[in-house]
Order: sequence, then C-alpha cells, then structure tokens
Amino acid sequence: MQLTDTHSHLYLDAFEDDLNSVLNRSVDAGVNRILLPAIDWISLGQMERLHHKKIEFHKMMGIHPCEVESSRIDEEDRLMEVCGSDEFVGVGETGLDYYWSTDFIEQQKESLHMHCRVAKAVNKPIVLHNREATDDLLSIIEQEQDGSLTGVWHCFTGTQEEGERALDLGLHLGIGGVSTFKNAGVGDVVATMPLNRLILETDAPYLSPAPKRGKRNEPSFMKFTAEKLADLKAVSIEEIAKQTTANALDLFKLA
Repeated sequence: MQLTDTHSHLYLDAFEDDLNSVLNRSVDAGVNRILLPAIDWISLGQMERLHHKKIEFHKMMGIHPCEVESSRIDEEDRLMEVCGSDEFVGVGETGLDYYWSTDFIEQQKESLHMHCRVAKAVNKPIVLHNREATDDLLSIIEQEQDGSLTGVWHCFTGTQEEGERALDLGLHLGIGGVSTFKNAGVGDVVATMPLNRLILETDAPYLSPAPKRGKRNEPSFMKFTAEKLADLKAVSIEEIAKQTTANALDLFKLA
C-alpha cells in the first residue's frame, strides 16, 4: 500500500531535530510521495534540505493568506516564473483566512486573484487555504473559473452544500486529520463526497488525526486518516490508497 501526502510543511523548524526519523517513519507507513506547499518565499530555501532516497518530494510556491499584508507589484511576475518551472507542481498555498486577522482582507482577496491568474497561466492546480471565509473563497474561484482552473480545497471542513459547490467549480477536496475528529462533523460530509475527487493530506506539523490529536503531525500519521476514510466510504484501506493516490497524480500531473 502506497499513500500520497498532498500537503505537508516538513521544511518547517518543527522537524529540524528529527527530520530523518520522520522521513523513515513516513516510508514505513507507506507514504512515499509528499507534496510541499510554500507559505512564503523563505519556504523555497527551507525545502532544499528535504531528501530521502525512498520519497518523492514535489514543491509548490505560493503566499499563505496569513503572510499577505500588502500588495507587491513584482509578486505576480516572480510567482509566474517560479511556478512555471518544471520543478514546481502547483500554486500555493494561497486562499483566505479571516480567523487570525481581518486587517488585510482586501489584500488577501487580491492575492488570491493573483494566484488564480498564475495557476491558469502555468496550467497547474491551485492549493486553497480557507478559514472562516468559505463564501468569499468560493465566489472568487467562481469569478476566476474559465474552464482551465484546477485545484484543491485544502483541509476541507465545509458543509455538504459547500463541498458540492467546490466540486462543481472543478476543485478536489483535501481530506486530513479533521475528518477523524469525533465532534467536528466533517467525516459525515466527507462520506457523501465522491471518492474520485478526494485526496489525502496531513498539513504536518498541524492537525494531527485521532488518535494522535494534540501531537505534532507527520506524514506517517496519514494512515489514520486513510483508515477513517475507508470506514466512511465502506471500502478497504487499499482502495483508499489506490484511488486517492491516482487522484493526486492526475490533479498534479505526476503520472
């Protein structure tokens, strides 16, 4: 069984002391492909230290909404150049976050529009962070969708209606640790979503799945999310691994 972690921040300092052990546990758990979304320009240099002979790493570049404070006139050209490289498989993570701060909402919206333009221009999927901003986020995707925009609602926590709207807009849904939380209600919604539009992720070091909730998340923990999804969809974990990996390979053009 082989799993693909489509969203992991293994380059952050949270893994500085035991990165090799984390990567070895990832391999032991069957996670041999890991996608790395940036949160800012500094992320690019941090990603360079990630190497393992049994793991494929794939990079993405974007500016996290919590890092957006003001518009930079040169940002779009720079993103276009980096994301257009064969070395990068996606644009992100970007999106909207109204939880931590509402001081830069308009700048966040401008940044999301910019990332959408870049994603369409380089023909790569966009990776969307969303926290307490679902209506605005999906409205912007609707405005930008011209038939060529693809992407994923990372860390999907929406209602069934919101999930269906995202699917109608051409997005995949990123399923992570929150789907395993007993009282979150996310699992019930995920159960109704089509398996061929779901991809697995950790968001490591954040949002560890049950029974590791409260601990630092890592790719090896994704097996618990896969087990939960198998239970929700009433299929084997092998089928979950096979289908979600196929979905990821197709979305990020890795096949």
